[in-house]
Amino acid sequence: MKVKDLFDLTGKKALVTGGSYGLGRAMAEALVEAGAEVGLVDISDQLADAARALASLGRKAIGIRADLCDRGERKRAFQDFLQAFGAVDILVNNAGITRRHVAEEFPVEDWDQVIEVNLTAVFDLCQMAGKVMLAQGSGKIINIASLYAFLGGLRVPAYTASKGGVAQLTRALANEWAGRGVHVNAIAPGYFDTPLNTALKNDARRYQEILNRIPAGRWGQPDDLKGAVVFLASRASDYVHGAILVVDGGFLGR
Repeated sequence: MKVKDLFDLTGKKALVTGGSYGLGRAMAEALVEAGAEVGLVDISDQLADAARALASLGRKAIGIRADLCDRGERKRAFQDFLQAFGAVDILVNNAGITRRHVAEEFPVEDWDQVIEVNLTAVFDLCQMAGKVMLAQGSGKIINIASLYAFLGGLRVPAYTASKGGVAQLTRALANEWAGRGVHVNAIAPGYFDTPLNTALKNDARRYQEILNRIPAGRWGQPDDLKGAVVFLASRASDYVHGAILVVDGGFLGR
């Protein structure tokens, strides 16, 4: 098989959570550009516009509105995806939130919400998609972790705990499903210029500290994840299981 064919996703059905903007939008666009059909699951007001923009690239793309903090909504959204596409070949668990407080004053309500969206919803969707993928004997699951799967962070204990959990969940599922045709891997983005990092970008001192540690000399842009997600979604990664692919401009190696 030629190398270019290894990355071809023509006809694949992909579900991307949090795909309306930022990193999720760029990854969904990459999958469409590689040939996939995409369903975006999001609660954002940008959902309809994002789906229309992806459909304009010549592939089927729809938006499915759902609050991933609600367990019933998650199940309904997944069933809506299956009804629309008939199968699921690729799952990208991108949706995530954060809350910032010093640890000694971190509200348990914020903890519960972050863990629900960032970790429990990831497991729930992996389980739902995994059952379909195991039955069909193939599938690619790509969870979005973070550098905070490796680092402790500041004032984000729930986010750090959730992303550490995503990394370990990825490895655990890979151990069980790798021999049954289902690939489970994760991407750990570094510091990217997205709305999730607005507080960091607005802190001039912290922003400069982070920038000084990035060997690439810049924060990441959403398009920097396009190659990584297509690799993990395609046949090019058929012998990759349980990997946490760090895309961080060299931050972790400094």
